[in-house]
Amino acid sequence: MRLTREKTMRLSHLITDVLVSSQEVEFVEDRDTIRQKTVQILQELLKEEEAVDTEVRKKISSQKKEVLEGSEEWDVLYRKYYAEEMRRMGVAHVPSS
Repeated sequence: MRLTREKTMRLSHLITDVLVSSQEVEFVEDRDTIRQKTVQILQELLKEEEAVDTEVRKKISSQKKEVLEGSEEWDVLYRKYYAEEMRRMGVAHVPSS
């Protein structure tokens, strides 16, 4: 998933707001430092997700039989390989319906 810088910034503000309003969280850094770290974490996660997407697309394109993107077969393979890559990375992936 690709997010614009503005969307990433908006998410970081929302996450920071939730953390600030939580009684379970105590800040040891200032709010802006927390928000900046949140942006960094989001960007790293998005890079990892992009790498998984690239790897999955390579696997699909390396099939003996050509599978057209957008077809039902392609979608099934994409979900299967995506879940495998996420498990390999130690991330539990629950496919959406």
